[in-house]
Amino acid sequence: MPRATTSLLSTARELLKSLGSVLSSALGLAPGHRFRTAARPDQFAAPFGASFWKSSFASSIARTSVAAFTLRLAITGFGLLCPTAAAVQNPHTAQLIRANDVSKKSALAASTPVVAPPGSDLYVAQRGDSIPSVARKNLRRTKYLTSAELAEAIRAANQNRQGIFLKSGEQIVIPGILESPIVEKSVPVARDFEVRAIYLTGVMAGSDHGMRIIRHWREVGGNAVVFDIKDSDGIVNIAFDHPLATGQRHYIPDLPKFVHFLHSQNMHAIARIAIFRDEHLVTSHPELAVKSHSSGQAWRENGKLVWTDPSNPTVQDYDIALAKFVAQSGVDEVQFDYVRFPAEGDQKDAEFHYQADNPKEQRSEVIAGFLDRTYAQIHPTGVLLSLDVFGVMAWQRSVDLAHTGQDIVAMAKHCDVLSPMIYPSHFFGMDGIAHPGDAPEHFIGESMDRFKLITKGSGVVIRPWLQAFAWRTKTYSPQYVEVQIEVAKQKGGVGFLFWNANNDYSKPYTAMPEMQAAKGRYFRGDEIGSKRETAAVTPVASVVAPVPALNRHVETGPAPFPSDSAHPTPRIWRH
Repeated sequence: MPRATTSLLSTARELLKSLGSVLSSALGLAPGHRFRTAARPDQFAAPFGASFWKSSFASSIARTSVAAFTLRLAITGFGLLCPTAAAVQNPHTAQLIRANDVSKKSALAASTPVVAPPGSDLYVAQRGDSIPSVARKNLRRTKYLTSAELAEAIRAANQNRQGIFLKSGEQIVIPGILESPIVEKSVPVARDFEVRAIYLTGVMAGSDHGMRIIRHWREVGGNAVVFDIKDSDGIVNIAFDHPLATGQRHYIPDLPKFVHFLHSQNMHAIARIAIFRDEHLVTSHPELAVKSHSSGQAWRENGKLVWTDPSNPTVQDYDIALAKFVAQSGVDEVQFDYVRFPAEGDQKDAEFHYQADNPKEQRSEVIAGFLDRTYAQIHPTGVLLSLDVFGVMAWQRSVDLAHTGQDIVAMAKHCDVLSPMIYPSHFFGMDGIAHPGDAPEHFIGESMDRFKLITKGSGVVIRPWLQAFAWRTKTYSPQYVEVQIEVAKQKGGVGFLFWNANNDYSKPYTAMPEMQAAKGRYFRGDEIGSKRETAAVTPVASVVAPVPALNRHVETGPAPFPSDSAHPTPRIWRH
């Protein structure tokens, strides 16, 4: 046995003897007294006297307790005085108390400076900071699209940090830092590129749920997304520096970054702008609204202050400026919605800017002139311009043309794509069919026939909006979706757009894989950067009840434009 170890054991034995002597003296025992185990307290009480037992220890010490106490004290003393192996070799480094390993590691971690890896940055937390708030502050500096996505990356970059709140002064690594803002360029495609798209609100497009929708749509065969830049409420969903763009909610905080994400998914990016129906603009600038002839105040459509004056140059310039800005941000297509005059309300009381200068001018000429100016500025950028139009305009009724100003023949000259909204459920009382929502085969086919006929020779592509909601139909299903797409394709449509105000595309999700498997029957399957494939056309498989023969008589009654209050389902009717 080493000499140092022998010395330590001797010291421990001497300590035990000393402790025994001290304890015997304190308890009044004779030197060398040997403790015996007592079965009862009264057996232990006799040597000390009853008064000592009652006053000093109160029946809490037995001989076994004294023995245990002595043993514990000895072991503790031995542990305190027994040095580590390192201390035996070098006694000068011995420590009487060893620090807790966890505490030592925590202290070491706290004293170690945090180093940000390449592509990251350090953020020093301030009072009240949390991981979500730090993610929101730094989102635009990173490659991430949503603050929730960045928050998860922050946790992973900081040793899977748990919890939400940060300590003041705590250093946090922010991953994914961009060296410079993303500058995205459009991916040009031919105007007859087959688009297979769904619609997303601005709020949804900029959310984590929206990212999941986009990815899933791509997985099932979609190749494009229509997303709101400005809806009819007038709120601009992106950062846009313009004196009239005061109503901004940056739901899409970085448009080039969002478009870059779509392009990374090999998807066609379509930016939707509601043009002349702009509630925020007329509320903040009543001078830009349609005027009431009787009162001289802002005109209201069925009690609603929502319409700017489509003929007002200031309004037109604002919308063109927004379209140009979006086109320069990398989108592949700008889509105009509400590119028309108001169709409801007291039309005789509505007074427009153009009437003062040229009272003989028609509404359709105002719309065509606006589109001519717009197309001249958008087309050279290589970005497509598409227009949403009422499906009923295919019937070319004079009352519809007089109200909306949507002359399809004239409009086709100033755009690349026309997207008629031919939702079957919206053809109220048309062609003698009581339940148009349950006759998609008829109304999709009839509408497409008419649109192809009146745009013949213009070169414009007809890409319809189709119904992806269950309003006013009992047959909405994946098969309902398939019938719309197949009929539209057979009637000359190129691609399709699905509308659901709540962005619920469960039925199209189900239908798409089956349609993909039937190559060429429902769609060509165009992909960005790939060559097209042609396939034989197959007959349409009907899933609805037979409908009456086509009634090609052009009705002359009032146009069926229901108001928003005509049905309670949120945000189904639009444009």
